[in-house]
Amino acid sequence: MIAMILVQIASLASSILITRAFGTSAENDAFNAANTLPNIIYNLVAGGALASAFVPTFTTLLTQGKRGTAWKLASSVINLVTLILVVVCAVAAIFAPWVVSHMVQGYDAQKAALTAQLLRIQLCSPIIFGISGLFMGILNAHQSFWWTALAPAMYSLGKIFGVLFLVPHWGVQGLSYGVVLGAGLHALIQLPSLLHLPERKYQFGLGLHMPEVREVARLMGPRLIGVSIVQLNFLINISLASPWPGAVTAITVAFAMMLIPEAFIAQATAIAALPTFSAQVARGQPEEMRSSLAMLLRAVLSLALPATLGLILLRQPVIALIYQRGEFTSDSTALVSWALLWYTMGLIFHSVVEIVSRAFYALHDTKTPVFVGAVAMSFNVGFSFLFTWLFGLVGWQPFGGIALANTLATALEMCGQLFFMRRRLGGLHLRLIGEGFFKAAIATLAMSMTLWGWITLTSARAFWLISLGGIVVGGLVYLGVMVLVKAPELQLLLGLVHRLGHGSHTQPE
Repeated sequence: MIAMILVQIASLASSILITRAFGTSAENDAFNAANTLPNIIYNLVAGGALASAFVPTFTTLLTQGKRGTAWKLASSVINLVTLILVVVCAVAAIFAPWVVSHMVQGYDAQKAALTAQLLRIQLCSPIIFGISGLFMGILNAHQSFWWTALAPAMYSLGKIFGVLFLVPHWGVQGLSYGVVLGAGLHALIQLPSLLHLPERKYQFGLGLHMPEVREVARLMGPRLIGVSIVQLNFLINISLASPWPGAVTAITVAFAMMLIPEAFIAQATAIAALPTFSAQVARGQPEEMRSSLAMLLRAVLSLALPATLGLILLRQPVIALIYQRGEFTSDSTALVSWALLWYTMGLIFHSVVEIVSRAFYALHDTKTPVFVGAVAMSFNVGFSFLFTWLFGLVGWQPFGGIALANTLATALEMCGQLFFMRRRLGGLHLRLIGEGFFKAAIATLAMSMTLWGWITLTSARAFWLISLGGIVVGGLVYLGVMVLVKAPELQLLLGLVHRLGHGSHTQPE
């Protein structure tokens, strides 16, 4: 979680510097569009699908004491992934202008040519990320997590170096070179730990005859389908947003902003909860897992609900405080704020999906969340076309429909996961969850009314006062009401702080 905080800080810093340099200009739109395809290539070939298949197989071999076979598997997969990525990226680089013409709709010839040029530069990064991603899987299988968790921060540092030192000489091309540098740093920070692993041995060869390599390929199948649909959705979003100047950058920045509270509320919690869920499953204690999941969902909702309303109400001053400088003007703030409004409505749904997905993984069930996610993302594609059309019809900025489509699709994903999890566990203690949600809703309503008054009273003040003051005032009101309604989540939080303060004298429960 410490690493996650550092990663988020580095990511936010890079985003601030990039938007200061380019705002929501044509150059930033071209950069974000070009950046989409390398991410898609990496995620399809060597992203989550490969990690979910390689790590279990590699770990099983280590557990069985077959270290030689394990390292032969790792070498073969590294060689295969690198070969495939080199071929795919080379083909994409050769046909970059054709790829761009089909990826974006509204770019003029100059903007499309710039996008193709930036794409060719950034196509080096998936190859490096493919190797680095496998480094991460190998280290995690050896219970080494710190440097792998910090690796994403190195990617942000590469972009920061690019915008500070390369952009003044080469313009937006320097930022693309920063992306490649960041990918290299992502791999290099893990290399010392990798070199210290016992009995490591790299081997040439593709290992196509190995049953373990074929097992990795087999396990990738279901997850690859889900990843493909998600990546297709991102590509369609870029295509739909491209006709409106600044829209590609707006949805990119807004989605990243929504994920910041989601990372602290849900991702960190889910990472901490997975071992507990897994232990309860291993001990054959479904009732204990059901209770743990219900209390965790209740706690997450008590954080996600006020975060959602608070970010919606304060979105404009917060965006201005963080980004509005340099080339990022008040018009840029308005664009990002519009997209963030619709994305933030889905913060609760994203948070619940993060938790329930980990519960499925603890039950050794990856097919259900992948199936539900694939169906939801298929709806997302249809919603994106529908809502961009409807928004334009009523005179709203159409790219807001892309964000609303993501929110509704994630809501469907959450409902689907909860439905199947309830059947799997024989119930979810919905009354307990509903009671917590009701108390959090009362406190959030009081907080929202207070924030509305605060924003009205301070509308002519500086952005830092509106946003930071609003966070403090709203937070105090929310906590005060939670005390009045005697919410147990607050007692759990205070108990955690107390135990942390006396950690050297207490034993874990």
